[in-house]
Amino acid sequence: MSKYDPLWSFVQHRGEKSFVMTFDEVRDVLGFEIDHSFLTFKKELLGRGYRVGKISLKARTVSFESTELTGDEP
Repeated sequence: MSKYDPLWSFVQHRGEKSFVMTFDEVRDVLGFEIDHSFLTFKKELLGRGYRVGKISLKARTVSFESTELTGDEP
């Protein structure tokens, strides 16, 4: 089990084609701030039918996209 599983589950159950979350919203779901390891663990989300899109450090946001939307397969 990954420390990011609660976020991946949240994203999957949200069920939207694409959406953006702030770092604060991500922290609220996880119970901790995302860190550099997020870049490694983000690949796990593909198995749930989503991918991490743009990560904006300036705006402090992360976008999530359904792989069905992009045509990518997990």
